[in-house]
Amino acid sequence: MTYQNALDYLDAHASYETTGRIESPTLDRMRTLVAAMGDPQLSYPVIHITGTNGKGSTTQMITRLLMAHGLTVGTYTSPHLERLNERISVNCEPIPDDDFAEQIAAIADLEVLTGARPSYFEALTAAAYRWFADVAVDVAVIEVGLLGRWDATNVCESQVAVVTNIGLDHTEFAGPTRAHIAAEKSGIIKPTSAVVIGESDQELVQVFRDAGGASYFVRGEEFDVLEQQLALGGRLIDVRTPTTVYPEIFVPLHGRHQADNAAVALTAVEAFFASPVPGDIVAEGFADVKMAGRFEVMGHQPLVIVDGAHNPAGADSCATVFFDDFEPEGRRILVVGCLRGRDPREMLAALRADEFDVVITCTAPSPRGLPAEELSIAARELGCDDVVQAETVEEAIDMARADSMAEDAVVITGSLYIVGAARPYLRKVIN
Repeated sequence: MTYQNALDYLDAHASYETTGRIESPTLDRMRTLVAAMGDPQLSYPVIHITGTNGKGSTTQMITRLLMAHGLTVGTYTSPHLERLNERISVNCEPIPDDDFAEQIAAIADLEVLTGARPSYFEALTAAAYRWFADVAVDVAVIEVGLLGRWDATNVCESQVAVVTNIGLDHTEFAGPTRAHIAAEKSGIIKPTSAVVIGESDQELVQVFRDAGGASYFVRGEEFDVLEQQLALGGRLIDVRTPTTVYPEIFVPLHGRHQADNAAVALTAVEAFFASPVPGDIVAEGFADVKMAGRFEVMGHQPLVIVDGAHNPAGADSCATVFFDDFEPEGRRILVVGCLRGRDPREMLAALRADEFDVVITCTAPSPRGLPAEELSIAARELGCDDVVQAETVEEAIDMARADSMAEDAVVITGSLYIVGAARPYLRKVIN
């Protein structure tokens, strides 16, 4: 099987990212596949991460802290920005094309052998678990794809289960309340799991306590951010964990919310080792953190920022970071697109679109992309004065650049699909 054959195989299988729908929840197909492979996901310890927002950043921080200990770390995330290989990595290096094709070929053979036809995400998850076993990673950091209990990743036995926070997202599958969503996410907790909870709402915390983990560490109780301040290229934070106070950690990511993610990540790594993390390891691990597409500065004069905010909570964080941490002298230009299933007015309101001088809408390059025209209507209804419409992300970027001066700022956001298209185009047009 070639790399292209592997991509074609996956595309022929049901995908939530394409349709926005999933079948009745079940882990039966995943259990059949991994059992046929000898349960590779049980051959290494796992840190399993769920939550509404912050999963990607927290996963990256945990991975870097473990790497700083000298461990070989497998990481599984979703979605990708530019290439599918990004989702499966060892020590932050994406799986090579040949290895990817080999792993997907093995899943295709198992589909024939077992009769279990996996979804796109199930096939990819099984391939990741198999590759991590083949490479013999010391630990795998696994990000949940959707909710938790019925997620394809949830055939592992997590040594540490991490919950970043709980918001109202994916209510078509769980809800209508945050407590219902918490109950679904609590499904990743196993009897042997040390559970790290970044959510501080006590009603929701109790939902996770009732799931029956081995031990619990809750933000605001066993760990917390003590202080934080804006620093050049990120934030400087003081963190209290169950064992230690870590002063003046530099986190090279923008936004106050990243301090909370850092506290969760550091506590998770402490829980994994059941001991404090040496200060030099903490400094090294956080210094290496990179998050493509998460409030990423892609250009200057004008300032160009891409952020993968894809729900109202993420959009609110994006707007807060931009308006609180950045003060452009000139005009503010918003390039935005989102997917169907989101309330466009709610997304635009969270982004504070009416505080931008110009709003350029575009259609996300996805079968679920909301047409730019519909987003433009929502922007005008919200009170945005200058709304311009573009069909593609690239066209929207060209319009923003043509309309901007050196002192202006351009924010490109609304969906990871928007950011995934924007990043390679910006690298081409910005010198």
